[in-house]
Amino acid sequence: MSPPAATAAGCQTRHAVCIPYPAQGHINPMLQLAKLLYSHGGFHITFVNTEYNHRRLLKSRGGAAAFFDSLPPGFNFQAIPDGLPPPPTTDATQDIALLSDSTSKTCLAPFRDLVLKLNDAASSSSPAVSCIVSDGAMTFTLEVAKELGIPEALFWTPSACGVLAYANYHLLVQRGFFPLKDSSYLTNGYLETPVDFIPGMSNNIRLKDLPSFLRTTNANDIMFNFVQREISKLPEATAFLINTFEPLEKDVLAALSQLSPNLLTIGPLNLLLRQVVVGGDKLRNVSTNLWTEHPECVEWLDSQQPNSVLYVNFGSITVLNPDQLKEFAWGLASSEISFLWVVRPDLVSGESAALPPEFVDETKGRGLLVGWCSQERVLDHPAIGGFLSHMGWNSTMESLSHGVPMICWPFFAEQQTNCFYACNEWGVGMEIDPNVKRDQVEELVREVMGGGKGKEMKRRAVEWKNKAIESTVPAAVPAEVSPGSDAEKIARPALQSDSEAPPMEEPEATRSAIGISAAKLGVGSR
Repeated sequence: MSPPAATAAGCQTRHAVCIPYPAQGHINPMLQLAKLLYSHGGFHITFVNTEYNHRRLLKSRGGAAAFFDSLPPGFNFQAIPDGLPPPPTTDATQDIALLSDSTSKTCLAPFRDLVLKLNDAASSSSPAVSCIVSDGAMTFTLEVAKELGIPEALFWTPSACGVLAYANYHLLVQRGFFPLKDSSYLTNGYLETPVDFIPGMSNNIRLKDLPSFLRTTNANDIMFNFVQREISKLPEATAFLINTFEPLEKDVLAALSQLSPNLLTIGPLNLLLRQVVVGGDKLRNVSTNLWTEHPECVEWLDSQQPNSVLYVNFGSITVLNPDQLKEFAWGLASSEISFLWVVRPDLVSGESAALPPEFVDETKGRGLLVGWCSQERVLDHPAIGGFLSHMGWNSTMESLSHGVPMICWPFFAEQQTNCFYACNEWGVGMEIDPNVKRDQVEELVREVMGGGKGKEMKRRAVEWKNKAIESTVPAAVPAEVSPGSDAEKIARPALQSDSEAPPMEEPEATRSAIGISAAKLGVGSR
């Protein structure tokens, strides 16, 4: 059997086309997955962004020449149109409802054309496309996979609990919970209604803890219908992938496996990536950040005491109003805790994210404000003691992977569900009221950074960190691929070549959870 080194350019016999939903929080985990396929799966990679995001990516990475020169051989990027006019500013996050509607209606033809073009150009250094790995919210790609007779894996980037909630939207509609009768149901206590009939979900969950796309009075709402349509396509995929690990979401995963027997957990991806072999630093350094990172973050953290800094980042989509920005700012100032705060240029709706000069003066010397950063490096830094987060799944997984407790302020989608589980099931979070006030921000910041409950949350976070690490170390592999397991049943036929060669095996020296996860993803080979 060939060692992983044989997956270098020129020896790749399989070609995966990876296409994320065009938002930063979906692009990043898809890139992590693509790196695993390249390094341990023996795949040539074509990573497909939208044209708008591709332009943003090239700008953030120093231009086209610098970006493409930095790529390892056999790891390529392409772009297709998203069907929308470009936003007025080049760094703006696109409207999610309009983007979802447009991609589902307009992207099939350009995506098909791209895949056919890749096949027409196939050569010894760039094999024909053998599989598609698509975001679960880009299911138009399934039609192309069917036309070409190749497998497709759907990668749902939310938490398993979030996906399970989406999968039961239809049940909530059938029982008359949604759409809402009128807008008063948002504030009259209705959303406190318990939901105890979804198999696999916590019996303590409420309507308010389910993904926010349900909260509409309009049965024709774009996102209300979009997620129901996309999740209904799961049975059509060869495999269903989620970035999680079994101890964290065991009951939820058991319920999801009833929707698709080909469910595979492939996380935590950020920990698996530490074991990348093929491609080395060049592969590790491939980035799809749409904003320019500020390297001074880590340098500043190096000067701080262990567990003394609160990291604040509301992700790539959350938008605050000016009053919310001020409440968070003055809560941080009053806490007297050191902080690193990522303030995107488009963080505040309708205007620049300008903080009051008095706040800057008040926090000088103990606060650092940046436009974007390498979150993985920040959360891994010993100076970080807590994370004020929007509860996106990437942020939640990275925080758990590094044993960092969280202050939770969910914005939309399944972030509310992640918040519920972090606070009530996993014991690692405390929630800020949606109507944020500076006094509560100050109180929770002080608690998470040094209070009694904060210390207990830290203990629980470290426990989850250890379980996450255990899920990715070599010792975990034999159980994952034991004879007769679902992973073995899926991986074995998938790794057969056209000539019915035996399935590829990892050499003993590199046999690890990352290798097995890549083997699971061999659903993409023929």
